[in-house]
Amino acid sequence: MKVHFIAIGGSAMHNLAIALKLKGFYVTGSDDEIFEPSKGRLKKHHILPKEFGWFPEKITTELDAIILGMHAREDNPELLKAKELGVKVYSYPEYIYEQSKDKTRVVIGGSHGKTSITSMILHVLGKLNVQFDYMVGAQLDGFETMVQLTDAPVIILEGDEYLSSPIDRRPKFHLYHPNIALISGIAWDHINVFPTFENYVEQFAEFIKMIEKDGVLVYCKADMEVNKIALTTSNPDIDRIGYQTPENVIENGVTSILMNGNKIPLEIFGDHNLQNLNGARLVCNQLKINDEQFFEAIQYFKGASKRLELIARNESIAVYKDFAHSPSKLKATTQAVKQQFSKRKVIACMELHTFSSLNKTFLQEYKNSMAAADEAYVYYSNHTLEHKKLDPIAPEVVKEAFGSENVKVYNSSDELFDMLNKKEWNNSALVLMSSGNFDGKDLNAFGKGLVK
Repeated sequence: MKVHFIAIGGSAMHNLAIALKLKGFYVTGSDDEIFEPSKGRLKKHHILPKEFGWFPEKITTELDAIILGMHAREDNPELLKAKELGVKVYSYPEYIYEQSKDKTRVVIGGSHGKTSITSMILHVLGKLNVQFDYMVGAQLDGFETMVQLTDAPVIILEGDEYLSSPIDRRPKFHLYHPNIALISGIAWDHINVFPTFENYVEQFAEFIKMIEKDGVLVYCKADMEVNKIALTTSNPDIDRIGYQTPENVIENGVTSILMNGNKIPLEIFGDHNLQNLNGARLVCNQLKINDEQFFEAIQYFKGASKRLELIARNESIAVYKDFAHSPSKLKATTQAVKQQFSKRKVIACMELHTFSSLNKTFLQEYKNSMAAADEAYVYYSNHTLEHKKLDPIAPEVVKEAFGSENVKVYNSSDELFDMLNKKEWNNSALVLMSSGNFDGKDLNAFGKGLVK
């Protein structure tokens, strides 16, 4: 099979390219810029383009498929050539489905928790030596790529609700047609694509309708919106199984699940993570893994990258980083840290970085999202606003939107981190939350420096 990637440098795209190369496909690709770690990983597998740019001459009728990334535009010269020649063009999720039509497809959807739940399932399957393929939205410890495609009978897919490609405006998770589906939570996101909350929720209802006959929907009944659509969306050919926060106890900074009279200590913590764990358990049950096997394996799960990931800790301070950026994620993460460290001062820092978070209208959704912290700091860059062509926002507007007195707003990441460096950190917990990196800060080095 000969496959060409248009915009091969993307996080998901380069992982799929590597997975297909490992499967024995002949893989080529183009991009106008490629950054690390994509660049180094493509080079390692001998599929890094020799030069950057778009080259229509690469597109011939000898290609079996073209995979189009979101970074490309509709007028991309290679895409136009493909259309002219009639070469089949797939979006990323469309091609994943093409490679998994004959497998049992498990799709994990939801506004938050997708990566964590998918990672938990992969961890358990790996520990139990079950053969599986996968696609996940983060680089996981112990996994060479974020995508694996082999002859395994099962594939675990993180089901993102964002658009599939520049020419395919369907949400990615609408293309997978799951046999087993999970919805973890619904909280309005991607407002540049889904302009109203109702429109956003409808995408999840459509997802439920696409579950295959005799399939299963696992859903978080603790989430009001999920519970509503899970029970009211028509699909008479599926079973529905709800889950919520399992019974647990926190002792000496360690959270344990209470199950059938047993106390099972965990590396992870927080109601949101415990709900994720319960959802992962029910999915694994559908894959013929019993609870005893599941809990034996999950005890050693440390969490997905940047999902309440521990940077460093000692007797006085614990420092975490998290991908949280939407209001619901921010609230869940801040509450989790406060719950785990109830006798410590909890300091939460977040960066407004996404299009939605920097939109003046959507900003109001952040009200009280960091109220659980003893001290809360919000950072945003005026340069990022300019780059995204958004209106300027005054710090006073941001503070008012968050709505709690513990919030202070910074426009300079240097000033924010200088302030944090000078703080007294005895008996404290710090969580750094962003889908970016606070304008180039090395969060691991910073956190380890505080602990030292």
